[in-house]
Amino acid sequence: MSSKSLSIQQRRAGRVRRRLARNNAGRPRLSVFRSSKNIYAQVIDDVAGVTVASASTAEKDLKAKLKTGADTAAAGMVGKLVAERAKEKGISKVVFDRGPYIYHGRIKALADGAREAGLEF
Repeated sequence: MSSKSLSIQQRRAGRVRRRLARNNAGRPRLSVFRSSKNIYAQVIDDVAGVTVASASTAEKDLKAKLKTGADTAAAGMVGKLVAERAKEKGISKVVFDRGPYIYHGRIKALADGAREAGLEF
C-alpha cells in the first residue's frame, strides 16, 4: 500500500471519528477493523481510555465454528459476540465507528449482528 493511500484512509477515519466525538453524548464507541482474512470489533470507553469488550474471527472458539473469517456470516457472528460481551458489562447504547470503511458488506453485517443481540446505535 502506498503512503498516499494510507494517508487518505487516515483522513477518512479521522473525519468519521470527529463526527462521532461531537455526537456521542458520552457513549462508548463500537470500533471496527477489517482485514483481508479477519474482522475485529471492540467497544471503547473514550472517557476512561479503556477497551470494555472485544471480539474477532481470530479467536479460537469462534474460528472453529467458521468456514472463513472473511465473509458476512463471520462478521455477523462477531457483531453478536461483541454485543453480548458489552451487555454483560452493562453497556447497551454505543456509537458505531466504521473507521475508513464504507457501511456495506462485512461492516454492515457486523452492525446488524450487534443490533440483533441488543446493542442500540
